[in-house]
Amino acid sequence: MTQTTPAQARAPRIRLGMVGGGQGAFIGAVHRIAARIDDQYDLVAGCFSSTPEKSAASAAELGVPRAYGDFAEMAMHEARRKNGIEAVAIVTPNHMHAPVAREFLKRGIHVICDKPLTATLSEAKKLAKSAEGSDALFVLTHNYTGYPMIRQARAMIAAGDLGEIRLVQVEYAQDWLAEPLEQSGNKQAGWRTDPAKTGAGGATGDIGTHAFNLAGFVTGLELESLAADLQSFVPGRLVDDNGHVLLRYKGGARGMLWCSQVASGCENALRLRVYGTKAGIEWSQEDPNYLWVTPLGQPRYRLSRGGAGTGPDAARVTRVPAGHPEGYLEGFANIYAEAARAILARREGAAPDPAVTFPGLKEGLEGVAFVDACVRSSKRNGAWVSLAL
Repeated sequence: MTQTTPAQARAPRIRLGMVGGGQGAFIGAVHRIAARIDDQYDLVAGCFSSTPEKSAASAAELGVPRAYGDFAEMAMHEARRKNGIEAVAIVTPNHMHAPVAREFLKRGIHVICDKPLTATLSEAKKLAKSAEGSDALFVLTHNYTGYPMIRQARAMIAAGDLGEIRLVQVEYAQDWLAEPLEQSGNKQAGWRTDPAKTGAGGATGDIGTHAFNLAGFVTGLELESLAADLQSFVPGRLVDDNGHVLLRYKGGARGMLWCSQVASGCENALRLRVYGTKAGIEWSQEDPNYLWVTPLGQPRYRLSRGGAGTGPDAARVTRVPAGHPEGYLEGFANIYAEAARAILARREGAAPDPAVTFPGLKEGLEGVAFVDACVRSSKRNGAWVSLAL
């Protein structure tokens, strides 16, 4: 008789809390879906609203056992509990990221924070300094870095397949703020166009930071300086809704970044093109499972997610066979999965696999500094400025 070996017991799920993301909030639901896709987290506590009654109502609707009306109270009580949360997802408007993160970091609770890092550069620097004294991980959900073909592009550039990088073109265009939605009571438009909540940058902070982060993640280039021309096309809008930015990278590469939330006809048009001395590549978020490659002097060809020609960097964040589309939610889930690998390693007192990759405080600081530099440059009629890191 053959004796079978029982399956190895899986590690207990990571106990997750959430601040923000209550009833009517878009991004909170996205984070919750992303956290559940790989079955690595249990959402067990939340401060879903600054109003205790609304927070309790959201918790009841979601089946979350512990609800709080104050994030500081939540951090204190959860840190004291034997089965308290191990990580917290912060999905509030930008101006609340820093105070919430500090409360959990100082108690050793890992932070998974929506981007941008903070509303202002001074806040970002203070948060980074306070995080230095914490043993907790800080993960920033620049979710587009989790797309398999973005990982493929990054690996190809690192391997020298494109040669020396000369040009970077990145754009992120939407049209959802082409009209003054903030004046109609739209909750998402309201806080995203309020400089007291979103920071000095509108489109630059909301989607320009994604474009800037993606360009740096894929190419590995470090920005030297930029020149920005920002506009607020909608009358009465207090933050920019369109921006054109010239980029000078260290080492000589040059780039252009366009971000807009008033580009009529554009839904979520994030696009990246990179050109080197040997080849160029092109990727579009609205068709994310393909990476187009054009070697110099040769025919253009297409790499498919999960298909022939892709490498291990893309494979480790690929979920289903080629031809089955993966996109926004899966990319977000890949960031949560990478965070889970790092958190579980910490739980065991070990170092995570070197392949684990996710944005953190460094990328967060650079993103807020990018917005700050764009605003400063535009106020000086497009003068060249450096990031004030």
